[in-house]
Amino acid sequence: MQLRHLRYFVTLARQRHFARAASECGVSQPTLSAGLAALELELGKRLVERDRRFIGLTPQGEAMLPWAEQVLGAMGSMVSAVGATDAPLAGAFRLASIPAALPLIGRFGDALLRAHPGLSLAVTQATSRAIEQDLAALSCDAGLTYLDHEPPAHVVSVPLAEERYLFVSCRNSAEDAESPMDWSEAAAMPLCLLHEGMQYRRILDAQFVARGLSCQPRAVADSHVALLSLVRSGRFATIIPDGYASLMRGLEWAMFRPMAGPEQGRRLGLVVLDRQPLSPLALAALRVARSMDGI
Repeated sequence: MQLRHLRYFVTLARQRHFARAASECGVSQPTLSAGLAALELELGKRLVERDRRFIGLTPQGEAMLPWAEQVLGAMGSMVSAVGATDAPLAGAFRLASIPAALPLIGRFGDALLRAHPGLSLAVTQATSRAIEQDLAALSCDAGLTYLDHEPPAHVVSVPLAEERYLFVSCRNSAEDAESPMDWSEAAAMPLCLLHEGMQYRRILDAQFVARGLSCQPRAVADSHVALLSLVRSGRFATIIPDGYASLMRGLEWAMFRPMAGPEQGRRLGLVVLDRQPLSPLALAALRVARSMDGI
């Protein structure tokens, strides 16, 4: 079984388009199709449903995909481990982060690249569930996510920060920026929040429910940047992690207020797949994270 054929298969499964997959693999579309056909012939199973275009993976293809991802990931880790024996780490470090942890990227990324100048940083935003899947498939080197609420399985983690809530609205001279925002008052306002598929939103909803409240946002999005843009319009308010406030100091239009009442912080941190041997990139990430001033 040729690794390049596995790479064609995994890339096509991700791109869901023959031309884009061929372009990413650096081959022609006929070459990619021939490689897939050779893989199917070797396995004796049809992996891809297609006519003139990609339709989807067959049940056999779906069953094979996570194993193919792990094979390619293990090969990449092996090559990295061999190279690291006589040379500094080099190449792309693939980091996936939930939206709530994005403010940590600057601090971690700076520390990582200072420790390993030969690396470059490739950051993607993902849900906590997608990060867990990507780690298992070896398609990312590390993640930044919650460590306590719906924690990912089979990982080694390093706490980096403790998150608390901040209420954000357009600045109004009649409002007191120092006074805490009551949860019942916040629930009655025209809120814009992350959608329910995001872990941060599920945790936030649980906070409202614990207080006997129901929250029905007027708008939803998949990023805090989109939410803050909506708030700036003057029509909405939102509730964000306090880490974002440090990125927004000096913005004249934004007013931040802590949420009222006692609040238990939520730990955010770095996670890598708990497998032996750990890849050189995972080891490097753990060492850098442990050297940082965490919580």
